[in-house]
Amino acid sequence: MSFSSSLSGLPPTPSLKGETAAVMPQGSEEVAIKISHLSKLYQLYEKPGDRLKQMLIPRLQRLFFQESKQFFKEFWAIRDISFEVRRGETLGIVGRNGAGKSTLLQIICGTLTPTSGDVQINGRVAALLELGSGFNPEFTGRENVFLNASVLGLTREQTFKRLDDILSFADIGDFIDQPVKTYSSGMMVRLAFAVIAHVDADILVIDEALAVGDAFFTQKCMRFLRSFMTHGTVLFVSHDTGSVKSLCNRALWIEKGKTQLQGSPKEVCELYLEAFYEAQQGKSSSTQLKPGPLQDQAAHFKDQRQDFLNHSNLRNDLEVFRFDPFAPSFGKGDAQIIQVDFLDSYGSPLSWIVGGEEVTLRVCAKVHETLLSPIIGFHIKDRLGQTLFGDNTYLTYANQLLQCESHSTLCAEFSFSMPILPNGNYSVNVAIATGSQAEHIQHHWIHDAILFKSESSSVSTGLVGIPMQKISLRLL
Repeated sequence: MSFSSSLSGLPPTPSLKGETAAVMPQGSEEVAIKISHLSKLYQLYEKPGDRLKQMLIPRLQRLFFQESKQFFKEFWAIRDISFEVRRGETLGIVGRNGAGKSTLLQIICGTLTPTSGDVQINGRVAALLELGSGFNPEFTGRENVFLNASVLGLTREQTFKRLDDILSFADIGDFIDQPVKTYSSGMMVRLAFAVIAHVDADILVIDEALAVGDAFFTQKCMRFLRSFMTHGTVLFVSHDTGSVKSLCNRALWIEKGKTQLQGSPKEVCELYLEAFYEAQQGKSSSTQLKPGPLQDQAAHFKDQRQDFLNHSNLRNDLEVFRFDPFAPSFGKGDAQIIQVDFLDSYGSPLSWIVGGEEVTLRVCAKVHETLLSPIIGFHIKDRLGQTLFGDNTYLTYANQLLQCESHSTLCAEFSFSMPILPNGNYSVNVAIATGSQAEHIQHHWIHDAILFKSESSSVSTGLVGIPMQKISLRLL
């Protein structure tokens, strides 16, 4: 992370119809996934006996040259879907429940056979689909690691070499030797993701399973995903359009099993949301709004609704957890961050913050070697690793030559109004460096130094809410 803005697979399988899900020929290496006219038909029977009739009676009718009768209803889970995903690209797939997203992913991963169409894969695929899929509930976590890794193409010897890294990533302790049927949903996701993160996949397929799990592990997964996206191919399925817009290069909208739209994530997600709300409440009518008069800008203000909100269940309560000095970190080591706190106006550490109120973030570092022009900064991120806001000390002290001697302690304080945050988990990255925003040396960077959780919120849309100076509603 730079100080420039703030803190500065499964082998393919043949289909029933003879169309093959084949590895792509040489010369097409830039295309990782190619889907051509893919369809999947399910036969729905009203009664169990109809299944037997469908097996026997049409054959007899054909024998006597009679018109065949169907005893089932056709349901096309997906129909005539085509798209390409190039190497290094991240494709987001959106659609309502039942649109066919999971069916499409299962066909791509080779766990479901298409009725017609062609799937061509160039590379090894690793997937995190339905919770617990691919696990044998009677096996221990360790046994399931070897089982999953072998399915994904690793030999037993290769898995042994990576076992320590997999177990460290999963971080489920002694439960690794307990049957998977005793695991919580979060533990299953930890183990499944840890395996797919260490099988050297070329293509990752991620469904909604990442919505399960604690905030620290989600941040770890998002760091891995963002790193993988720099060279690998990702299919990312989510109902969270904000995640799709943040993570993906392109987006695909599936509706009732058919391709509705392909294009930029912004365009696709906006039209998808528009269609979703129209389905709930009918078509919208466009109106031309007149701009209101400009308001005088106040030097300092608080949200006019703050008193009401703070006495209701919509008060934005943020539970702050303790600084974790052992959180993942890196840096040259000439300085070390030793404490991070949120403080109130009296300088006392906070364990709870109310969104919309004044707060100070204090970051203290121990200097091990003399530092010239030190910079301390922070980022606040949501559960997907998206940076919501942050800042650093560089601009404030750009015209002052500050030198810190070894064995001294350096503290930075950032005072601001805490934005009103939607429900969910958040974390703070902190760092100390020397140099400038353009060129600097990182001495100590801590991921997720502090975790905090928004328990309740009045935010109805967007990544954050900001205090409103004035809101009015007038009948003209």
